[in-house]
Amino acid sequence: MPQILWSTRWQPGPAARAVEPGAEVVVGVTEFVTHRPWRTFSVGTAGMRLRRTWPRTPGAVGMWLWVDVGPRMDRSGSITVWTAEEHLMGFVARPDHREIVRAHRDGGALRSATWTAPFTSRSAVYDSAWRLVSGAAPWPVDTP
Repeated sequence: MPQILWSTRWQPGPAARAVEPGAEVVVGVTEFVTHRPWRTFSVGTAGMRLRRTWPRTPGAVGMWLWVDVGPRMDRSGSITVWTAEEHLMGFVARPDHREIVRAHRDGGALRSATWTAPFTSRSAVYDSAWRLVSGAAPWPVDTP
C-alpha cells in the first residue's frame, strides 16, 4: 500500500499581508507519529481546532496541516510561517496548544524543525518544508 500524504490549503494569519517579499520569516515543521493508528484522527482533529484560531494568532503568516496515513505509520503535523521566533514561542505556550500536547504526549513521538528563510513565496516555503515531511530531505539532528 503506498504512502498517502495530504495537506490542507494555506491558512493565512494576521501577518500574511505585512510580510514583504524577501523578508526573513521563521518556518516551523512539526511531526507527530502516533503509537496507535487510531489516535491519528484525534490528533488531526485537535490540529483543526487550533487552525480555527490561526487568523487571530499574533505574528502568524500562514500554515498548512498535513497527515500521512500509510502502511508503516500514521503521522500528522504542521508547517507554520512566522514573522519572528517569539511569535512561534508564544503560540507554543498558549493554553489551548499546551492542553493538546499534554493530551497526546504519551500517545506518540513528536519532533520539530525550525529555521529562518527569506519569504520569496508561499510555494517556496511550502516546498522546502515539504521535503522534510515527504522524506526527500533528512530531519535536522539536534546537537548538544
